[in-house]
Amino acid sequence: MKPYLGRFLAPTALCLLLIGCAQTGPPLPPSLELPKPPTDLRASRKGNHITLNWSEPVLTTDRQSVRYVGPTLVCSSREADITVCGNPVAMLPPSPQVAQKAAATPPASQTYVAVLPVAFQTDDPAAEVTYAVEVLNRNARGAGLSNRVHVPAVATLPPPADLSAELTGDGVVLTWTTAVEPQNAPAVQHLYRIYRRDESSGKDAIAGEVPFGEPVSTHFTDGGFAWERTYFYRVTAVSIVKRPDSEVQVEGDDTPPMRVVAHDVFPPAVPAGLQAAYSGEGQKPFIDLVWAPVTNADLAGYSIYRSEASGSPVKLNSELVKSPSYRDTAVASGKTYTYSVSAVDVRGNESQRSEPTSEPVP
Repeated sequence: MKPYLGRFLAPTALCLLLIGCAQTGPPLPPSLELPKPPTDLRASRKGNHITLNWSEPVLTTDRQSVRYVGPTLVCSSREADITVCGNPVAMLPPSPQVAQKAAATPPASQTYVAVLPVAFQTDDPAAEVTYAVEVLNRNARGAGLSNRVHVPAVATLPPPADLSAELTGDGVVLTWTTAVEPQNAPAVQHLYRIYRRDESSGKDAIAGEVPFGEPVSTHFTDGGFAWERTYFYRVTAVSIVKRPDSEVQVEGDDTPPMRVVAHDVFPPAVPAGLQAAYSGEGQKPFIDLVWAPVTNADLAGYSIYRSEASGSPVKLNSELVKSPSYRDTAVASGKTYTYSVSAVDVRGNESQRSEPTSEPVP
């Protein structure tokens, strides 16, 4: 039995050995763990600061999950392209990272703020600065640069140094002085942009824009806010680059914010053109009043006042009169009545009374 068993086991073992060693190609080299270059680099400019954002790689060039990330090089050039990051603007330290599956964890967002050198800034509307990043492995080796982004190199103007804000019944009046005069570059225009930030929501809104003028005092009135809220106002100079196929806007630095509490203590306009007319032939006598409507947006209505002889004015209406007219039916023959009208807004602020008018009742 033993010789027969040996003849059976020998071919079986050989077959299993061949199956275990089977492969479809040559042996794979060990992974270099080179992070794939980012493809979503983005750039925005504010004054002399360039904010770069990109996603940290989660895969290597051989489609393995990134386990370790080394430093990141930030590269810039005045040329239209960057092929090699020979002189990095910055070398960012590795971010804390552990082994992860690319499909399970979203890539981390990275941010770096670069300073645009003054030597790079120009009045040439076509001039740009190119940026890219290169993510290295822990052995300081990389697989190449990210996508390139281009930032206008046009020079920006400083913000006004004397911004002031005053709350009035017409709105928030901002005043500043144009301190500098821009260079004469036909393809580059300038304006002031006014931002309004709601303190409660933190949201910004463009309140308006003012063309850049001579070095004189500039005024802007913002009437687009809501009363009984608090706002922060700031002003920035904007450089508008005119190109054959596009227009690029670059904002400069902001002024320090001005805080304004929009508490409405301002009454509407005083009603004007008040007239009184008696009617009573063949009917119960009455006096009709009419006046020019007040156009304030927050107008709630009107109050009517009447006096007799040398007496003090008495308010006739218990509720606000909504239209610019009123009929007084509580009149008596032989008396003369003097009327005046005030306007009231939605917050109860009441204007001064109009010029009085008198009407006798026969």
